[in-house]
Amino acid sequence: MGKITQNQNFWRRLIAVLTLAISTGLLVIFSNFQVNAIVDKSYLQKTHSLPPTLAQWQDKTNSGDYFDQIKSTKVGYLIWSSFPVKVKIEPPQNINEKQSQIWVNSVFQAVQEWSIYLPLQVVEKSAIADITIIRKAPPLQLEPNGKILRARSALTTYDLYTENNILSHRFTILLSPSQTGDYVLSAARHELGHALGIWGHSLLQTDIMYFSQVRKPPFISVRDVNTLKKVYEQPTSLGQNLSHAEARLIAFIR
Repeated sequence: MGKITQNQNFWRRLIAVLTLAISTGLLVIFSNFQVNAIVDKSYLQKTHSLPPTLAQWQDKTNSGDYFDQIKSTKVGYLIWSSFPVKVKIEPPQNINEKQSQIWVNSVFQAVQEWSIYLPLQVVEKSAIADITIIRKAPPLQLEPNGKILRARSALTTYDLYTENNILSHRFTILLSPSQTGDYVLSAARHELGHALGIWGHSLLQTDIMYFSQVRKPPFISVRDVNTLKKVYEQPTSLGQNLSHAEARLIAFIR
């Protein structure tokens, strides 16, 4: 009788251990599934309706685009969904008034040219600006070994933030003081292209989004606009109404 009781206890303990092991294994599997689900952000991304200016755009020349050169980000494509996009042009303070006005006029012209394809508005208050343009030398680029690369003529960066659970972004454009004349206008056109959603470069010199500065700066091309329109047909988390959990997830991944 005693031996039977010991055997029963043995089997009960074995079953308990196996049950715990199986339960633990399932917990690990489910935990990994949740982590993988968090890493995949595509379920947070949706498309927006095209703004009327782009919806009406038609390329009758079949010039093509360079959408394959455009990069998506962790929150999808860098698309604006609330219009007009507000642009602040910071008047330079370290040059004379005449030079300052010439610089502002060149940047303002670039804004006007892009506003044909997306609604833009120049504003006076920096606090409400979606894009801020400043006459300032971009920071030097460093290689991993610490070697300084050549100075940049312009730089565009963006930040993400949430307001009322809406995921939003804002851009800052730095235009080097070394840029003068037509090159100020060309650099402003190019960097605004980035800030409006073309997060990449063209391989053709005839496009304003060509990856390098050229001797004779081009105007905004049909291919530039075709690419911009295609970008705005893509999914994004920007402009989406997120839950608290999704907003925390976006903050974690960016």
